[in-house]
Amino acid sequence: MLLLRHTQSTWNASGRWQGWSDAPLSAEGELAARAAASDPALDGIGAAVASDLVRARRTAELIAEQRHWPPVDIYRGLRERGAGRWTGLTRAEIELAWPGALETSPPVIPGGESPAALIARAIATLHRIAEDHPASEVLAVSHGALIRAVELYAGAEAVRVPNLGGRWVEVSAGRLVLGATVGLVPAAGAILGLAPAAGAIMGPAGDEAMVARPARRSP
Repeated sequence: MLLLRHTQSTWNASGRWQGWSDAPLSAEGELAARAAASDPALDGIGAAVASDLVRARRTAELIAEQRHWPPVDIYRGLRERGAGRWTGLTRAEIELAWPGALETSPPVIPGGESPAALIARAIATLHRIAEDHPASEVLAVSHGALIRAVELYAGAEAVRVPNLGGRWVEVSAGRLVLGATVGLVPAAGAILGLAPAAGAIMGPAGDEAMVARPARRSP
């Protein structure tokens, strides 16, 4: 399963915390999703699933349409971490109202979803997706905080996940094994001002580490 962050939304473009808000994709995000559909990292995948939030659902739909996959299945458990009172605020506004709150990782969000609740539903949802799609690789379009939570759960260092960035995850028989990180940024990268080439592997800081993609299920 390829766990992928959605493409750019209008609130991504303005630097606002989204949480469970339903900001649509930006025009650039729509173009980037269509361009990303041609990335060879998606070869071998036969279906897409997505969070119920429109920025993830629309990303999955655009890729699925270009790839001629079946209609996208929706899993509410893939949605972003609830951002509580930070919803709609910029980083500067959060730092002004809650000094130092963003220095912890993951941050404690006033009125927001707890990290424990996020990881519990994320892991349960990934296992359900694997059970529902036993015979094929699946693209699961989700959100940055959820992907970071899964990485922490599996023992990896959690780093920023860019739009159209993600990670291969093997889920089976109660096990979850992390694979390589991936960035779907061919022509999409130029649209969103990103640099990595098609199929690029994203390094610890989200920078381009190499172009060749290793076996997608290597731990």
